[in-house]
Amino acid sequence: MTTATIPVEEMTEEQAREELARLAREIAEHDRHYHAEDRPVISDAEYDALRRRNLAIEQAFPHLIREDSPSRRVGAPVSEKFEKVRHKVPMLSLDNAFSDSDVVEFVARIRRYLRLGEDAPVVMTAEPKIDGLSLSLRYEGGRLVSAATRGDGQVGENVTANARAVADIPNVLSGDPPAVLEVRGEVYMTHRDFLALNERQKAEGKQTYVNPRNTAAGSLRQLDPAVTAARPLKFFAYAWGEVSEMPASTQMGMVEALAGYGFRTNALMRLCETAEQLLAHYRFIEERRATLSYDIDGVVYKVNDLALQERLGFVSRSPRWAIAHKFPAEKASTILRGIDIQVGRTGALTPVARLEPVTVGGVVVTNATLHNAEEIERLGIKIGDTVTVQRAGDVIPQILGYVPELRPDDAQAFAFPNVCPCELKTPVVRDSTAGGGEGVVRRCSGEFACPFQRIEHLRHFVSRRAFDIEGLGEKQIAFFFNDPDLPVKSPADIFTLAERDAKNLRKLKDKEGWGEVSARNLFAAIEARRTIPLDRMIYGLGIRHVGERTAATLARAYGTWQDFHDAALAIAGGDQVAREEMDALEDIGDAVIDAVATYFGEEHNRRLVEALAAQVNVQEAERPAADSPVAGKTVVFTGALERMSRDEAKAMAERLGAKVAGSVSKKTDLVVAGPGAGSKLKKAAELGIEVIDEEAWFQRVGG
Repeated sequence: MTTATIPVEEMTEEQAREELARLAREIAEHDRHYHAEDRPVISDAEYDALRRRNLAIEQAFPHLIREDSPSRRVGAPVSEKFEKVRHKVPMLSLDNAFSDSDVVEFVARIRRYLRLGEDAPVVMTAEPKIDGLSLSLRYEGGRLVSAATRGDGQVGENVTANARAVADIPNVLSGDPPAVLEVRGEVYMTHRDFLALNERQKAEGKQTYVNPRNTAAGSLRQLDPAVTAARPLKFFAYAWGEVSEMPASTQMGMVEALAGYGFRTNALMRLCETAEQLLAHYRFIEERRATLSYDIDGVVYKVNDLALQERLGFVSRSPRWAIAHKFPAEKASTILRGIDIQVGRTGALTPVARLEPVTVGGVVVTNATLHNAEEIERLGIKIGDTVTVQRAGDVIPQILGYVPELRPDDAQAFAFPNVCPCELKTPVVRDSTAGGGEGVVRRCSGEFACPFQRIEHLRHFVSRRAFDIEGLGEKQIAFFFNDPDLPVKSPADIFTLAERDAKNLRKLKDKEGWGEVSARNLFAAIEARRTIPLDRMIYGLGIRHVGERTAATLARAYGTWQDFHDAALAIAGGDQVAREEMDALEDIGDAVIDAVATYFGEEHNRRLVEALAAQVNVQEAERPAADSPVAGKTVVFTGALERMSRDEAKAMAERLGAKVAGSVSKKTDLVVAGPGAGSKLKKAAELGIEVIDEEAWFQRVGG
């Protein structure tokens, strides 16, 4: 049994720590796909389930809450393509309700917090949850001065020029707006406009789009505003950020004011006083969902009185006074035509169902995830079955089961392969669980020798948080991997590209998709990464269980590439002393040590590492200061930081020799609180822990 399948109530502390680390990695990856790339790969329901599990474990083990926990994060880092805009007021996301009982409890929780009677009315607004791209518009003197996407909630992308091209977004407001007004809402595309756009794309021989939400998001995030202007985007206003003078004292009043300034607002927004009324309006909207011209995925409830919103405040990444009641995932039936095996960077074999094309929620679905062999067995499906498919805004949906009475006589059971589908046909091995049993994940044992893993390793190697080589993304890696003139089969090959190109008769600049400038820029970008920090070098190797945080821990501990390299080889060779030294490091356990031993114990990997090390200059890790004012102290950052991001704050504190914790406890020495700080601030006051603001932090550390 893997940590992913262990019930929370049965978890040990070590299992909880391992599962929180896994969830942080997995959810961050899905956030990147959804927010930064407009390309989700799992359903909303699967994503929500991951977040709920993360929250349940954090509630059971609050002292294990990670700094990179999904509960502390909104959205994803902004794209490097756009300028960054720091939101004056953070753009937070909402907690979700999935059942009627969740909504009843939400209202009861509001009453308890405000100390209202059981039958006291709690006036709330209920409005459709638009499935689009969140946008914040800043007006000064009634004129649009900037527009920014949500980004990570603190910092978004500057898309001002593109926003001006959206017809529903006024450049000059009507009426008598406040001197400063940040209007927030959703950019979307109607079904009719989406289908018409796809028809035009098809007629012109261009790629068609998957769904209106991703198309709207991609249209707004174009580098060329002319492309945005050519797309039929629309905008619903429903919230606000910074406002110099509030024009109303209620949620409904504020939305009505926004309509008066010239914004489109949703006509289905209603006032309700009880949970029963909220649920009745939810049913009303759900029944009319198919008749709406735009996609929605639920109904949002908000406390109407803004003074009560202020009293209720925030918890973690969400306001306490609002919740999103999600619709059930959409379903359809189709025929399972086959099951293909995909191999990921870590060698994991993932079965993917090949389906007879079927439309689910306006999207043509041809594939569905099956996760692993155990899932196929659990579902009891065979090739040829009529299966039920569920989708909720995703690209790769999931199969819920099959229809027994429709099973054909020639339905075939699927045999999970014992060898990798790559050309080497290397054996497939199963992961081990913490207790020494067999896990559900099956992996190709070929590591970098496996072509499937090799290309995924290369993509990881050049990714933003590893070597971050500009101009060498997934598409370019695939090009070089298959190019007969300049093949790139290992990381070291990247650093010999320019030299090999100079010797070739057929130059890169002459190949399709390249040119003299792009080739020159790529070689320059590669050269710029020939000197690399130790933590990025370690992370870039793609060792299982060695993420950014672990790589940074190893880099700080060993200091130089040679020392880490020698320790890794020693551990791979069975040196118990070297193993114990690594085991003594904070946040390093058996899973990481075994992964390092396995990686460096494989001859092909060792040759790869030696070849890479010969091409690059690895910088020594920066040693934490021992004489700073915060050296040796445990620091917690909470609230919105204005002069630095949370990652920057953490890195600064660690450079100064401090330990950064994610939660306040008796061991905490100092809390640095920004605007919006909530429960941590209260806990610090209860424990008598020193609290300072961001400015005082810089004064203390001399920043």
